[in-house]
Amino acid sequence: MASSLPFSQACENNKQPILDELKPRLKQALRLLEIGSGTGQHGAFFAANLPALEWQMSDLAANLPHLRLRQNQTERANLPTVVELDVTRSRGECRYDAIFSANTLHIMPGSAVPDFFLCASSHLHANGTLFIYGPFRYQGEYTSESNREFDQFLQSRDPLSGLREMDELTNLADNAGLSLMEDLPMPANNRMLVFKKSI
Repeated sequence: MASSLPFSQACENNKQPILDELKPRLKQALRLLEIGSGTGQHGAFFAANLPALEWQMSDLAANLPHLRLRQNQTERANLPTVVELDVTRSRGECRYDAIFSANTLHIMPGSAVPDFFLCASSHLHANGTLFIYGPFRYQGEYTSESNREFDQFLQSRDPLSGLREMDELTNLADNAGLSLMEDLPMPANNRMLVFKKSI
């Protein structure tokens, strides 16, 4: 791995469990958009393991240089040139069969979370699937003490960030025409939320 590329140990730890859940649910999908591709480790790994699927990485403009390096280093035909995407501004320029986003909702400001769902819905084909991976709160409670500590850390760094409440997320998704189909347990006190576009 090139030393100039950013590296996330969390991505290395969770990429196989995530793939295990994505693979059977993406058998019919041809094009997927990843929102908030971060280091690009997920995109490179999933594109290699899902060769029939075009995996489109995206992120804010500031993160594109290293994502382009990752994409060029990977050299896969199903990992096209990365694109800029800001959920607060992007609406439906391209349509995809599926969208994936990992560990993004607790990083972005709370005001951007409704935009995230509107953005995702606008980029999905009818009956498209949205996958969201990360830690969440349920009825105001944390699923583990480590998640509580992580939430406190996030809010100490940025009061607008933090773990999101599941009831709030499902309401925002409903408003964007997305219905929660599955809430899957994942390692390290994370979840995989699977939404289907209903309109």
